Amino acid sequence: MSESTGAFATTALSGYELLADPQLNKSTAFSEAEREAFDLHGLLPPNILTLDEQVSRRLEALRGYETDIERYAFLRELQDTNETLFYALLVGNLEELLPIVYTLTVGEGCQKFSRLFRKPRGLFLSIPHQHRIDRIFAHPRFDHVEAIVVTDGERILGLGDQGAGGMGIPIGKLSLYTGCGGLHPATTLPILLDVGTDNPDCLADPLYIGWRNERVRGQAYDDFIEAFVSAVVKRWPRVLLQWEDFAKNNATRMLERYRDRLLTFNDDIQGTAAVATGALLSAINVTGVPLTEQRVAVFGAGSAGCGIASLIRAAMIDAGLSESEAAKRFFMVDRDGLLLEGMSGLAPFQLPFVQSKQAIAGWQLNHPDKIALLDVVRNARPTVLIGVSGQAGAFSEPIVRAMAECNKRPVIFPLSNPTSREEATPSDIEAWTEGRALIGVGSPFPPITRDGARFKVDQTNNSYIFPGVGVGALAVGASRISDGMFMAAAKALASVSPARNNPKHNLLPPVSALRDVSLTVALAVALQAHKEGLAKDIPIDQVEARIQAKVWTPRYVPYRRSDRV
Repeated sequence: MSESTGAFATTALSGYELLADPQLNKSTAFSEAEREAFDLHGLLPPNILTLDEQVSRRLEALRGYETDIERYAFLRELQDTNETLFYALLVGNLEELLPIVYTLTVGEGCQKFSRLFRKPRGLFLSIPHQHRIDRIFAHPRFDHVEAIVVTDGERILGLGDQGAGGMGIPIGKLSLYTGCGGLHPATTLPILLDVGTDNPDCLADPLYIGWRNERVRGQAYDDFIEAFVSAVVKRWPRVLLQWEDFAKNNATRMLERYRDRLLTFNDDIQGTAAVATGALLSAINVTGVPLTEQRVAVFGAGSAGCGIASLIRAAMIDAGLSESEAAKRFFMVDRDGLLLEGMSGLAPFQLPFVQSKQAIAGWQLNHPDKIALLDVVRNARPTVLIGVSGQAGAFSEPIVRAMAECNKRPVIFPLSNPTSREEATPSDIEAWTEGRALIGVGSPFPPITRDGARFKVDQTNNSYIFPGVGVGALAVGASRISDGMFMAAAKALASVSPARNNPKHNLLPPVSALRDVSLTVALAVALQAHKEGLAKDIPIDQVEARIQAKVWTPRYVPYRRSDRV
């Protein structure tokens, strides 16, 4: 419907149709000449505003709401009305708006999605309409799609099955691809695979907008996923596909099944691993404990926890440990306690991290039939404690104090989100370790008091990683996304750690710097893809320019009317 030449854009839309297009609408910023050319006189008030003035007005209105869920709904409506204004507001106020657009408010947004639903965004693909996927994808409005984020809504943050409400996650993630990474919003497509829900509240809710059916599993589920991926590859052979918030039984196997078939990754597994690894590499600058001497306890041995362990283990191997030596330095704790050899029901991705019974011989245990997290901390004396369990309060005072007893500067990362599911609060960790812990959390928390001053808590959030990974891979036309590219992303994040220059500073850059961080990560990822031969047609001296060419800045350009529809 529109075509951009750089200096201006052309469109055949006019009047209400132009104002109704969120990618073209300028609202009160249309110039006098544009109002004349596009039949807008009378549809808009006469005062012409700049984009900056519109941002100021919207920011004032946003701050007038009492709750974050009201602010979330306000921003979603703005995004569906005027995308340029929405992103100008977001980019200029990342630290204030990121917790509203994504974690932590997005969790409540998913829970209330059916009630907040106003205007379609993205695609809802349901099993009853599986045969229509090719036809749905074929519409010309999707011709420029480069990045897809997809979920089936089964494991939304730490909230579990939200069914069709899970669409809030792809919408939010892609907002960050644009706000932090710079991808043009017209190239992004959120998708919800509606395979039903086992959430009784959704099924009983008369206002629920999804397919009112129990969640489909087994072969029918796999066939639906295969039909979806096949249609994606057919329609967009070089698209980036990001899997988001799938249950652990599906997340790892979907990634392994499709990672060599198209440009794809799972953010819960690989993005979480990269940001945790980057934060740990940053922490080493403060603790002075070499990577090869770290001992890592992970509470939550699902796909995310094992993904974190896998990437840190790879970093340890790069630093000089053998594969077996590195594996012994991980203590994975799940609902049944420490993962041990001989346990039944272990998933394939958990097997590399089981401890031998010989390794725990002589441990003093509270209960001999189960090795709990406190047992692990007291006996293994880990230097790092990471939580991805979704269990609020799992890092109890005895556990945190035990970490402080065996470490001068314990590294403690309760990464579950939203905040209601965090394993411990930063203020409690600060108190229980006498201010010695290096803390990273998965959701935003208020500052703590350290050395008599306010200290911002590091939000160890995937938004530091995935926008840059996507932009870097797309910029060089990578054929796949490798583990090495995520390692490069983690090291790039660590390279811009404020703690590198001052150990009293944060492990991660401020959220307000995410756009710059994403470009640093994108360059590292693109160069790694080139090094691995995954971007064969791109000369290395063109990599940085190609990344810059991908970055869209939200601003208005002049419009000219076209007779073409």
